[in-house]
Amino acid sequence: MTMLIRTLATAAAAAVLATGAFAQSAGEVRNPPPFFPIKNEPAPKLIVDPPLPEPLARGAVLIPYRTENFRILPVFGAAASNVSPRVGHLHVTVDDSPWRWADTGNDTNTIIVVGLPPGQHKVKLELASPEHHVFTGQTVTFTVPETGSHPH
Repeated sequence: MTMLIRTLATAAAAAVLATGAFAQSAGEVRNPPPFFPIKNEPAPKLIVDPPLPEPLARGAVLIPYRTENFRILPVFGAAASNVSPRVGHLHVTVDDSPWRWADTGNDTNTIIVVGLPPGQHKVKLELASPEHHVFTGQTVTFTVPETGSHPH
């Protein structure tokens, strides 16, 4: 029985090692772990796509985005500015309004705006530190079409 257990344990260990040799690590696909500071962090990047066409045709604005060298988390204040890798939130402004909201992460990487009247609009997205310092931003311009009925 001991020999059977040793054989099964050896086979399991070999399978784990072989799988690990061919698979991408989580660090290669996602952000590095939050436990160790990163020296000389590269500047944060924001990549914003145009609104998805199918929902836009119904009057709903879904704007996909992603970040590099930056994690969107619900943290604020001076202490959070020292976290590495860099963290913060998005400032979202619609049509140059005097107010905006902060998106603190929802794992969908999509800003959703509904209820805009038909016509030309723009949404400005900005990567902001926990203390609201803006690193970078992008503005997306689009047209909400006339729809036969209200989408919601």
